[in-house]
Amino acid sequence: MKIGIDMMGGDFAPAEAFKGAQQFFEEEGEAQLVFIGDEAQITPLLSEYSFAAGSYSIVHAPEVIGMQEHPTKALKEKRQSSISVGFQLLATEKIDAFISAGNTGAMLVGSLYALKPLEGILRPTISTIIPKENGATGLLLDVGLNSDCKPEQLNQFAEMGSVYATHILGIENPRVGLLNIGEEEGKGNLLAQAAYPILKDNAAINFIGNIEGRDILLDKADVMVCDGFTGNILLKFAESFHSITAQKSINHPYFDRFNFEEYGGTPVLGISKPVIIGHGISKGRAFQNMILLAQKMIYTGVMQKMKI
Repeated sequence: MKIGIDMMGGDFAPAEAFKGAQQFFEEEGEAQLVFIGDEAQITPLLSEYSFAAGSYSIVHAPEVIGMQEHPTKALKEKRQSSISVGFQLLATEKIDAFISAGNTGAMLVGSLYALKPLEGILRPTISTIIPKENGATGLLLDVGLNSDCKPEQLNQFAEMGSVYATHILGIENPRVGLLNIGEEEGKGNLLAQAAYPILKDNAAINFIGNIEGRDILLDKADVMVCDGFTGNILLKFAESFHSITAQKSINHPYFDRFNFEEYGGTPVLGISKPVIIGHGISKGRAFQNMILLAQKMIYTGVMQKMKI
């Protein structure tokens, strides 16, 4: 098992990526890590860490795609960037998963064009973990990859989310809810009204009907489906919980669960191999958790289970 890490992506690259790798190995991680980046910057840092021989390799990628660069243009013009090289390695099966905290747009574009969607998938999606108030965990998707959606896409998001919730989050027969402005069938905009009967008739999922905004943090549904425009707003809103409570010195284990470092990154669902996108300000713990997630996704073969 080989997991590729973009060592140049993120505000604290490459130091924090190395810290995450060190923490991964300290917890007896079993994967071989492939450090992708500028050898002149990453090789000197190796002396600061005690990686076992054979536990890692380095692939030289001298260019970097900046956070503000246009994703498609950058991928086309910077073929030797760490992100471009990472996707080349993934597409040619030289690594089994790819992780980056770099340019999100470039990671999404690379996922869509370097890797083919799974058979039957209309559009890949990205999701986020939702901490429930009772200690349980939920999944919200889409959270930004598909701003405008069709009803059939929401249906596939529900199926992919259910597979992920089962095999990665360990939720048996996950309940699927359609995020809406009311519980009654027939509520909502045209998208929600059209998606409801399709979800209701889908025997592959455990559809429980509509859920409202007030239900997101309650244990009403395990997989919550919406368009990427709505989901991204909710994601950014939820990300503010941890920072606000920290600023106001509000100490409670529940609010600690909104710390993105605890989950590492966002996997792209519906493509052939694991791609995990981290926050630009990711530090060591986030990288460690991204590596652990990639390891679990490879072990379970969860991506191939999403074929429709």
